[in-house]
Amino acid sequence: MLRHKRITPAVLAAVLASPVAAPLPGAAILSGTAIATLVIALPAAPAEAQAFRFTSFVVEGNQRISDESVIAYTGIQPGAGVSAGQVNDALQNLQDSGLFESVQIIPRGSTLVIQVVEYPSINRISIEGNRRIGDDDLFAVLQSQPRRVYSPATAEQDAAAIAEAYRLSGRLTATVNPVIIRRDDNRVDLVFEVTEGRVVETQRIAFVGNRDYSDRRLRRVLESTQAGLFSVLIRSDTFIEDRIALDRQLLTDFYLDRGYVDFEVLSVTPELSRARDAYFVTFNVREGQSFRFGDITVVSEIPEVDADQYAATLRIRDGVTYSPRLVDNAISRMENLATDQGLRFVRIEPRITRNSADLTLDVEFVITRGERVFVERIDIEGNATTLDRVIRRQFDTVEGDPFDPRAIRQAAERIRATGFFSDVQVEGRQGSSEDQVVVDVNVEEQPTGSLGFSLNYSTDSGAGIAINFSEQNFLGRGQSLRFGVSTVEGGQSFTFAFNEPNFLARDVGLGFNAYYEQTQAQDRSFDTEDMGFSTTFSFPASENGRIGLSYSIDQREINFGANAANSSPIITADAGTRLTSAIGLRYSFDNRTTGLNPNAGVLFEFATDYAGLGGDAEFIRARALAIAERQVMREEVTLRASFEGGAIESLDGPSHYNDRFFLNSRQMRGFDTYGLGPRDTGAANNDALGGNYFAVARFEAAFPLGLPEEYGISGGVFYDVGSVWGLDNTAGATGTVDDSLHWRSAVGFSIFWDTALGPLRFNFSRALETLPYDRTRDFDFTVETRF
Repeated sequence: MLRHKRITPAVLAAVLASPVAAPLPGAAILSGTAIATLVIALPAAPAEAQAFRFTSFVVEGNQRISDESVIAYTGIQPGAGVSAGQVNDALQNLQDSGLFESVQIIPRGSTLVIQVVEYPSINRISIEGNRRIGDDDLFAVLQSQPRRVYSPATAEQDAAAIAEAYRLSGRLTATVNPVIIRRDDNRVDLVFEVTEGRVVETQRIAFVGNRDYSDRRLRRVLESTQAGLFSVLIRSDTFIEDRIALDRQLLTDFYLDRGYVDFEVLSVTPELSRARDAYFVTFNVREGQSFRFGDITVVSEIPEVDADQYAATLRIRDGVTYSPRLVDNAISRMENLATDQGLRFVRIEPRITRNSADLTLDVEFVITRGERVFVERIDIEGNATTLDRVIRRQFDTVEGDPFDPRAIRQAAERIRATGFFSDVQVEGRQGSSEDQVVVDVNVEEQPTGSLGFSLNYSTDSGAGIAINFSEQNFLGRGQSLRFGVSTVEGGQSFTFAFNEPNFLARDVGLGFNAYYEQTQAQDRSFDTEDMGFSTTFSFPASENGRIGLSYSIDQREINFGANAANSSPIITADAGTRLTSAIGLRYSFDNRTTGLNPNAGVLFEFATDYAGLGGDAEFIRARALAIAERQVMREEVTLRASFEGGAIESLDGPSHYNDRFFLNSRQMRGFDTYGLGPRDTGAANNDALGGNYFAVARFEAAFPLGLPEEYGISGGVFYDVGSVWGLDNTAGATGTVDDSLHWRSAVGFSIFWDTALGPLRFNFSRALETLPYDRTRDFDFTVETRF
């Protein structure tokens, strides 16, 4: 749209005085642009600026806009004296209104004639050429709307908004051209012609200045990824400029958590290739040195507060790698103690002394009186789906509590950790008085549901298809809901699960689970059918620990059909339907992400069940799992040790086949599922019988293979040792059954490959210690893909 340049009164007078501008006697015509014209009739005295007084107005060419509105835009009052400059301003005002395609102002004595051509109205809007981004997503960014006045400026803004949407998706070369197609009745169709261009991927991410951590390790920290073998199929390596800020913060947090208090990202330089189809991103960093905790003390500036009581809450020890996260956790524990003691406005101030000689930081926690500032209210905006209470329950602070900036920051982190929002901003501002603070929470929601169709294959169950639906923020209540249907060779299953993580507005979880499974077991010698329902109730037991209570009711059926004669009598004795009603107790502890050492952690789980509250079974069963992980060699190599075991004690006769333990090929590599443990060698099917006890230890190391990182291929080695043993009754077996404890072991190496089709794992193993009737496996392959 062409626009007028501003014309000063002096220039206007000079133009009016020009003979060229006076084609008719007594008149002068001024053309500011090709589409806006000012025509002013003048008396004599051409060299002087003219004054006008208009007592009437004539508006021509307007259809939708009233005469009064057009006159109002000029800013000229009837009967008032106006200069040539003010007439020029009137012309500019009409043009700037965005309502008219062309404007003419013609003074005729005391009458001002205003001739306008209105912009057409928009009949329909369409977008052409877009394949990668749908119409609905693009229409959401448009300001132009059907049945409204067409504005070239707005159309250009809309074209820029569409181009920005493509830029955010990595297509930096996309162009958008707004085109109008004129219709009758002063209407137009507005068409945005899109040329999408190619995705601009991140071809390479490099680091300059890193000495202690390799580029490979640092790339794993970033949200951005560089192009791999399957970059055509996946978009995780698409260059998105807005990710750079997040990458800087993730990189800073990574180093600070490892004691590098002087770490700084000096610059980030994205360079576009000559072909404009790839970016090369370089992070220029300054690592500094890693510090450890030195002397840790607690002092009190409040006479009635005993510093020793607060020192007892510390979990930090000298010599541990310094981390701001650990300091923040220590402050949180001490402030919680102050709250329990009924003390208000107590603040814990960490005062840090740097010892550069021995690379330690002495931390003195000072208990002080904080300012008497209260939280007036918490305002939440941006949550169109998520209920306010889901966000508010992440705050330990409520309206009327003392204002604690640290607690507010922790609440912001918890809100981010829900995974419901793509962006979370939490800020404080002064409230109605100096001692009041309003906490503003602005969130931007993101999709939390998924519908997946999976194809999978494993050497245990063969090929399979699965359909899964999950929603982590069901109806905006923060509840999770999932169900799935799957089928593999010889079986199918259905699962449904619901979990409320904040039952009764407390940190208490309440869950329900229903399931159905039908399988053909043991070389398809018999069928099993299992259906049941369970409910769980869990609550925190410590900072990293949680306790759960459960009740389950389960019905299982074993059906041999014509194969009973070929199976072990120990199993056929358990044929038929059996109902189990059980209560359970579970405890879990996991500090792998919250422990003192960011490179090491422990997971421990223990569960015990008692069956006998009705039903056909009565037994006590217990299981335990312990996993220890540690990253070494500058976090390039991951060491992991897992210990797993279980026992069952039947209280109503010999243990049942469905209640005993079996090991699959993932628990004990180098052996088939049902491949080890007591076996009836005299039966035609050579059936595995399971055992009342099992124990497995797995030791493994995962490491890079030196291949380019974009291939997504890494390796590992493992050593497994374990066994299944113990039966209550072996007298009815067809042959000899050895249910004694015999340890089996296997070694092997693994290839891990992260592909666009899903994670692939190849295990190559060799059994070291076996019994003659064991079934071993030298190769195991698993793949799963979701789309």
